[in-house]
Amino acid sequence: MLLQLAVGPMCLMVFNTAKNYGFWVAFSLVLAIVLVDAFYIILAAFGVSRLLEKENVKRTVKTVGGIVLILFGLNIILGVFGISIIPGLNVRITTGSVFLQGLVLTLSNPLTIVFWGSVLTGKLAESGMGKRELTVFCFGLVSATLFFMTAVAGLGTVLSEFLPVRISEFLNLIIGAVIIWFGVKMLVRKEARKESQFAEEEISL
Repeated sequence: MLLQLAVGPMCLMVFNTAKNYGFWVAFSLVLAIVLVDAFYIILAAFGVSRLLEKENVKRTVKTVGGIVLILFGLNIILGVFGISIIPGLNVRITTGSVFLQGLVLTLSNPLTIVFWGSVLTGKLAESGMGKRELTVFCFGLVSATLFFMTAVAGLGTVLSEFLPVRISEFLNLIIGAVIIWFGVKMLVRKEARKESQFAEEEISL
């Protein structure tokens, strides 16, 4: 549960979906997130996360993930004004369509494998778990995601009963902006790291 406390873009998406469309539509998004998380945790357990440690692979993944987040964030902001920049999202909002959107968004950030890989590696080094204990621990990670995200969906649903339309639209703008920030951060972090490395080299010279 402690690993779930870091609020990320998908947490905000769940809250926003529950606020706008109700609990069950948001819960379909939660199921998509849990499914992809379980898939990535399994890959991390098998050591696939090492592949993403290669610089060229990581750069490509971060670029794609950042662009997807920016597009979804912009779509949320423009949706307040009745505009959609992603044609596929013009379909009627249902549990099925939101589930598919959740799969796309969550899959667009395979760097999650690196995160879960580091978690599993640290846990194995610390406690020396066997296969059975590792399986139970991975099940706990997935269960924590389900529990936490469902709680977020419930919170968004409860708040939607009390929030005026104007406040709800203002929250949509904020959530869209934060999701865009996550995407931009994913894109520019590499460049910032390169600049710092060049600066260090110049100082050393």
